[in-house]
Order: sequence, then C-alpha cells, then structure tokens
Amino acid sequence: MPVPLFRRADDTNAARRVRCGILVRVARGIYSPTDAWTALSPGERYLARVHAVALSYPDAIFVGESGCALRGLPVFGEPPDVHVMLPAPATSRRAQGMRVHTSVRMPRHEEIGGIRVAALDELAVDIAHTRHAAVALAVADAALRADDGVRTDDLIELAADRPSRRGIRSARWVLARADGTRETALESVSAAAIEWLGFPTPDLQPWFRGPTPADDARVDFWWDDWRVAGESDGVVKYSGAYGDAREALAARNARDAVLLSRGVRATAHWGWRDVAASAQLRAALVAAGLPIIRPASTAPLHTLAAALRGADAPR
Repeated sequence: MPVPLFRRADDTNAARRVRCGILVRVARGIYSPTDAWTALSPGERYLARVHAVALSYPDAIFVGESGCALRGLPVFGEPPDVHVMLPAPATSRRAQGMRVHTSVRMPRHEEIGGIRVAALDELAVDIAHTRHAAVALAVADAALRADDGVRTDDLIELAADRPSRRGIRSARWVLARADGTRETALESVSAAAIEWLGFPTPDLQPWFRGPTPADDARVDFWWDDWRVAGESDGVVKYSGAYGDAREALAARNARDAVLLSRGVRATAHWGWRDVAASAQLRAALVAAGLPIIRPASTAPLHTLAAALRGADAPR
C-alpha cells in the first residue's frame, strides 16, 4: 500500500481535517494524509484507491485495471474507477469512483495481502475484451511473463468461454499476438502501433553477437530484410531520473555504432510520446528505411493517445 489509509471511525475529526487540508478523502469513509497523497504518482494514487475500497468491501473480487494494479500488471495513468465484482444479490452500478460488476460466472481469484484479486489469465482476458487493444496487448504480454503456467492457448480458450460476446473481435486480435516475448509495456504497445501503421512485422529480441559474450547486443525489434533495428527507449531513460542524461544518450549512440558495425543499417528510437502521436513513430521508422506495405488501421491509431494518457511511467 503506497500511503497510510484509515477509516473515519479512526479519527472523529476527519471531516474537519479534510476541510483544513490535512487529510484527503481517498474513498467513501477512507482518508490519507494530504502530504503523502500529493507525493504519489498517478499509478500509485490509483493503487491506493484500490486498497481504500478493499477496506470497505472485503468480499469484493478486484477485476479490470484494479486487479492489474494489485498484481503489478500495466496500468496506464490513473483510471477513473475502481473495478470490483460482487456476488449476488449485488447489482451493477457506478458510484463515487467505484464500479461494481456482476456476472453469471465469478472469476477465479486468489488472495494477495488479504485482498481477493482475479487470476492473471482472467484479468488478461477481461482487459482484452473491454479495453483498447494496445493496452490489452501490454497486459496480456505481462501476464504471460509473470507466470510460466499461463499460456496463450489458455487465454484464447478462456476468452471463448466468456458468457458475453462483448469485445470478442478485439480480444481475438490481442490474444492472437500475445506471447510474452516483449519485455515492457512500451514494447507491447509499440508492436500494436507498428502493425496498425502498416509496417512489416518485426522479429523480437534478436541478439547480435560480438567477439565475447560481454560484447553481445540485443534489440527490441528487427527487420532483417531492411537491416533495420528498433528500440523503444521511453522518455525516462534520458530524463536524468536514473543518472546523467548525457551519459545515457552517449551510451545509446555508442551502442548504435556497435550495431552498425554488425550489419545494422539503421536503428530507430522512440518513446511513449512518439507511439501516442503515431505520426512520430511512423516518421522514425520511415527515416530508418522501413517501407509501409499495407494501409494503416486508422481507428485504433485515432484512439491510441487517449488510451495511453499518462503512460510516460506506467506501473
């Protein structure tokens, strides 16, 4: 839990402290110190809201982005609602930042820190049916990486058994491409955008061997016919948050030079903002020498930026 949380019953002056700015209301009847709350990132605030709802609804099963947050799967920005599934006689409703779902089949779940959370495969399939396909691919890939016991075929079979047909076409697209080879959410989202932009399908995570194992290099994406590599770097890598930004950029340039010596004609680099503004990703790949071989899929590209809002630092 990223911040201290307590109930109204623990502090009879909670309402007054909220008016004074000492406390912030996280959920109905649940509070946190304002200073600690304002220091949180959007993803951390969302996780805190999930924990706050869990204090009030101990029998709830957390699904959707809320289950993803509790399991460490990708969550983009700060979603507006905490998603829970409650058994009958509960009814579906949305109120005060919480969305209650009901179903004829309750999802398989596990307890994590005393909180009931939908199973990894249940979460991946749920997101595949209900969220933007790029976000869903990031979640499905992460679920496959998180547990060797979760396989793509299992996800496809679980999706086919869902009582609701809502989002079935998008889910099929996502699960046909999910394999867990991509190592980050940015790589997963990039793969989706690359396909929608009409570029050839890349190989994933190929190695370029050097004289010794210490000289080996691996890239995120590789187009062998054009000798083009792609690296989804992320803005934070060169922001200075993890060391000197100039040194990071110099190291990138040195690595590109090594790849050039091993037959890589050009290396394209991009981050979250380039993917969200898909024209920037297109420009980077075209500049590197990749051809566009099919018409773009404009619908998912048009909605991609909104789906990724706040994705500079996904959880």
